[in-house]
Amino acid sequence: MSVPLPFRDGLAPLRHRLPHGEHPATTLDYLESVLPDDAWRATMAAGEVVDERGRPYTEHTAYRAGAVVHFHRVPEPEVPVPFEMEVLHVDDAIIVVDKPHFLATIPRGRHITETATVRLRRLFDEPDITPAHRLDRATAGVLMFTRAARFRRAYQDLFVDGNVDKEYEAVAGFDFALTFPRTVRSRIVKEHGIMTAHEEPGEPNSETRVEIIERVGDAARYRLFPRTGKTHQLRLHLSSLGIPIHGDPYYPTFTSVAPDDFSTPLQLLARRLSFTDPLTGDPRTFRSRRELRLI
Repeated sequence: MSVPLPFRDGLAPLRHRLPHGEHPATTLDYLESVLPDDAWRATMAAGEVVDERGRPYTEHTAYRAGAVVHFHRVPEPEVPVPFEMEVLHVDDAIIVVDKPHFLATIPRGRHITETATVRLRRLFDEPDITPAHRLDRATAGVLMFTRAARFRRAYQDLFVDGNVDKEYEAVAGFDFALTFPRTVRSRIVKEHGIMTAHEEPGEPNSETRVEIIERVGDAARYRLFPRTGKTHQLRLHLSSLGIPIHGDPYYPTFTSVAPDDFSTPLQLLARRLSFTDPLTGDPRTFRSRRELRLI
């Protein structure tokens, strides 16, 4: 589907549907009432406010309930994430990166420009770059993107159908009472609008195999193999064992962290992705080059 306005600096135009009910005479009057901080007259004069067919709105365009308005907004200033994102692999269909901690995957909420998606779109000047899966903002490691819409479903379905072998590493506490390897299963629930997820009684919907790599004092490095992909699954599973991941501000207790505080990264890394390429049938493996702090 074509976009009525081009991408700008890695960001898609916004889309707003004019509601039914009471309304002013013109679209301009409505937009100025709901988004008064935007310079609507100047933007319309520049031809940068258009309908679903790309036809420009003017200050005289009558209000039409149900019509769609496409436009660009200047994002609010964001705290720059001071870490680079390394590109691990590029071909005609996909781009694989080594994402740093603190960088969100997609534009959402207060993180718009400081995201892996926007960084890649700017780097390659390709607006169709889209993640095939996601990593939490706090989690570093291997993240794969598709370069065009025609490749998107094939690679996204690998993750939806569970056909990707995912390996993570974590640095967390150590408990002599626990034996490894072990498999953790639980029912994880994430409610909309609540920052943290939680476990509750019931049929398990998440599973993680946990292996220990090495121990130093009261900490250890773990290898994690999630068979499912619930929100914060690895963080919850280690916390439920009594060995929360170092640097985790969410589990077992939520702690607010300032947006410009990059001092304590979550010690969780998406180490490896392995799968059979859906286009070529070739085996593919991508590994992160980052290292966690075992302290």
